[in-house]
Amino acid sequence: MGISVKNVSKRFGSFQAVDSVDLEIESGALVALLGPSGSGKSTLLRLIAGLETPDSGRIWLTGTDATHQSVQERNIGFVFQHYALFKHLTIRENIGFGLKIRKASPARIKARADELLELVQLSGLGDRYPSQLSGGQRQRVALARSLAVEPKVLLLDEPFGALDAKVRKDLRAWLRRLHDEVHVTTVFVTHDQEEAMEVADKIVVMNKGQIEQVGTAAEIYDRPASAFVMSFIGPVNVLPSSADIFQNNGFEANHPQVYLRPQDISIETEPDSSLTAATVTRIIHLGWEIQAELALADGQVISAHLTRDRFDELHLEPQQKVYIKPKEAKSFPLYYSI
Repeated sequence: MGISVKNVSKRFGSFQAVDSVDLEIESGALVALLGPSGSGKSTLLRLIAGLETPDSGRIWLTGTDATHQSVQERNIGFVFQHYALFKHLTIRENIGFGLKIRKASPARIKARADELLELVQLSGLGDRYPSQLSGGQRQRVALARSLAVEPKVLLLDEPFGALDAKVRKDLRAWLRRLHDEVHVTTVFVTHDQEEAMEVADKIVVMNKGQIEQVGTAAEIYDRPASAFVMSFIGPVNVLPSSADIFQNNGFEANHPQVYLRPQDISIETEPDSSLTAATVTRIIHLGWEIQAELALADGQVISAHLTRDRFDELHLEPQQKVYIKPKEAKSFPLYYSI
């Protein structure tokens, strides 16, 4: 087992940041801690790193009880959102800094730095300074520096949060390829659902200091364990179970709220006994798909997603009357977002 967290809690004053968390992360896995601000994901990461001490519970790293070990004893690689590179050192010197502190030989430091420069696709830039690189390149240097000491575990705290959308997306794919090469147990914190789903082997969804669900991207999207998970992972329409759209086709809900994904709404232009009338109020072109805003008879507005081909078939226009039905929906107890 790469990382084992057993009944760990952490409180800051009156705020319960992490509440009795249990988590097992396989050796060599790439895992995302995903949740909104204040969910406890960064605190949990810092507890694993040794930057915070748990009030209760224990943490094991690669089979060793690390609960009371110092950061240095844990052999952790840590990458922050802001790169924290030394401005006065070259890129090669930045990468080799940890090895220098450990009194490795200059030849070993240079060889390891050059090896990592190639790994992070920055060969030939070792003699430059951080100010001469782009934000995406500097973040790759920060990752290379964390890998230089061959850590048992690599921890990343919103590593791409300070970058623009295009660079962030490029680095996601790069991080996945990098992990497939080095296979170090990696945990990264993000509040970006798409980032977690694109990069991670497993996603740990956190809310109010606790874990709501652990699973693959497909598992948490298709089989959410709670209303929070379904609301947080991907777009969703929340409707009362009494809504006409459910009454006309026999959907039975066990709870008063029903959760319906936009892509799970079927749209037709001709009426049918199993369909519910709606009016197109707005059409939004999202490039690879079309979002149609639909007003129901009771005034509720919901979103439906269509492929471009299906949109072209239907010839939808604003104020057009259409007929809809849910292809799949899920019912959960009442959940109030904050």
